[in-house]
Amino acid sequence: MVNHFRRDDALPALGLHGRKAPMKRLLLIIPLGLFVIVALFAVRGLSLDQQNLPSVLIDKPAPDLELADMPGLGNAFTTEELKGQVTLVNIFGSWCPSCRLEHSLLMQIGAEDEVPLYGINWIDTPERGADWLAQWGNPYDKVGNDAAGRNIIQFGVTAAPETFLIDQEGRIRYRHAGPLTPDFWEKTLRPMVLELQKRDRPES
Repeated sequence: MVNHFRRDDALPALGLHGRKAPMKRLLLIIPLGLFVIVALFAVRGLSLDQQNLPSVLIDKPAPDLELADMPGLGNAFTTEELKGQVTLVNIFGSWCPSCRLEHSLLMQIGAEDEVPLYGINWIDTPERGADWLAQWGNPYDKVGNDAAGRNIIQFGVTAAPETFLIDQEGRIRYRHAGPLTPDFWEKTLRPMVLELQKRDRPES
């Protein structure tokens, strides 16, 4: 009788089948490990105070801006126009739900005319941004569009809305991430604005 020898019959003796099991376990462990790493970063991000994010640009000149005009809203502004006065620069977008939350306060700040308020419509079309301001009101002294987000990247913005306090020399003095609230405006940001304005006034 002829014994037909099959290659698979020799695998257990050679230990080749046994090598496949560790490889399969490794292929399962790698995705699990990557998931755990991503989850840890996500938890870390959620634990940060989103309203007091650090900025490498604090006390440094505001980046050069090249903003597009928006229909019916005049010419966009440049970084040079921010100099010589204390200003607020607010980042918003028609697609941004949180921007709607702070908008009534921005309208109040704009109406009080205590500090010039400039707006940048971020990752949006000029038309949509203009329509959004026409619907909810325009609190800004000047507004420009940054459709591709190239200008905003220089500010280190991570999400809208964000607000920057700029001093008379065009330097960024404070960064607030997230919607402004009346309490934060009255107790924190407005006093900072008034203090910077006072420094520029001659003593009587």
